[in-house]
Amino acid sequence: MRRLLLTLALLTTALAAVPAPGQPADAASRASGKRSVMFVGNNWSGTATVVDAQSLKVLKRGIDLVPDLDEELAAIRRDPVRLAYYLAVQQGPGEGHDQLVDDMFTTRDGRYLAVSRPSLADVVWVDIAKAAAGAPGAIVREQQMDGHRTDHMGVSPDGRRLLVSDSTARQVIEFSMVTEVLPDGRRIRMGDRLRAFASGETPHESNYSRNGRRVFHASIGRVYTPGDQGTALEDPIKGDRWFQVVRNRDFRVIKRWDMGRELAEAGYPGMSSAVRPMAVGRGGRFLWFQVSFFHGYVEFDTRAPDLNGRVDYTSGDHPEPRRGAVTRVVPLPNRVPDMPREQYVNDSAHHGLSVDAEGERLCVAGTMDDYVALVDVDTTRRRIFDRRTTGHAYLKPYWTTEGPNGTCWVSLSESDAVAVIDVRRRREIAWLAVGDHPQRIRHGVVRERTVRSW
Repeated sequence: MRRLLLTLALLTTALAAVPAPGQPADAASRASGKRSVMFVGNNWSGTATVVDAQSLKVLKRGIDLVPDLDEELAAIRRDPVRLAYYLAVQQGPGEGHDQLVDDMFTTRDGRYLAVSRPSLADVVWVDIAKAAAGAPGAIVREQQMDGHRTDHMGVSPDGRRLLVSDSTARQVIEFSMVTEVLPDGRRIRMGDRLRAFASGETPHESNYSRNGRRVFHASIGRVYTPGDQGTALEDPIKGDRWFQVVRNRDFRVIKRWDMGRELAEAGYPGMSSAVRPMAVGRGGRFLWFQVSFFHGYVEFDTRAPDLNGRVDYTSGDHPEPRRGAVTRVVPLPNRVPDMPREQYVNDSAHHGLSVDAEGERLCVAGTMDDYVALVDVDTTRRRIFDRRTTGHAYLKPYWTTEGPNGTCWVSLSESDAVAVIDVRRRREIAWLAVGDHPQRIRHGVVRERTVRSW
């Protein structure tokens, strides 16, 4: 039944679907003078690696995304408040390292790359050709957060808008990814700040629905603090952690859930409320997500009726009925049963989840377990990828991304590598050395003339 619902959702949205930015058909992208690529952000080195999305060959390593690092650090040292946050980010989420590249998205023309830089608390738009050549003037626009750290980003299906999590300010900020004239006559430039919506403590991931009308957003709380054992101190220490559905038209939070409470009501008490990476089905009804400390994932039906009829939080004066239900909790192998929770990286047992185009297979990063799992959505049958099954090191997988041609791309943060898995044939087809602590991987485009210069 679940697969039937997913198939119907796929059929009803297929005709109206707009290809995601950076994910055009390869023939179309080549004809328009653009190359389909994967950008890999190497968080600790502040660089990007670019991989051809079709040939799986590395096109360019070591693109400097922090050419202004000395200038930025000098400004931070002059401001005691900024310096305190910088050191806290370095020693907390950064595990003793600067966090210089978290997330990236290319503009539709393949000329610029938007980059969130956590330790510098900003987002910049980088001229890809200049950055790759080490030429001056690579950063063409910079926007500072209201708070003191940036994190995940999300880009709209039409490529016009960018969402950036403002980690310490409990909000998500929208920026323009294009220069254009709006219907009301206002002219906006690439990088202009437009709107914001409220989040819980430490806003994390944002994903647009396929039609761009909704944003699925989660906050994860203070993952760098104690309170990992699920005692009464957890909520005061970690903060409020919500999963939200935001209406894009007016940025109103139309649904909000405390997933720890949802899990408890479904018969799974004591699980965390912090929703980590998520995968959204094509119709936007079913979604799958990871939660802190859990080795596995949760399936959630956003349209299931709430059994007790309660209302929940929204951003307006008239709360809407809370609807949604945990439909399944799927455990995966826990290979570190004796590891104290305090040693989990930023509270993550597993951090990285994506779903294929058909909505039938999940690609799961088993971060603390050093494996990747391909899991059938309906049957939960799985295939494990690790050193034993592939011959390659799969140390601390940290992110998964749906790639072209039915592939899953996985960042292996402690192996300084990326693995590419053929989802349908269930086998590894590439393992590529990249840079220091690869984290986010995003599908994008680069101008062919830029690639030829490499």
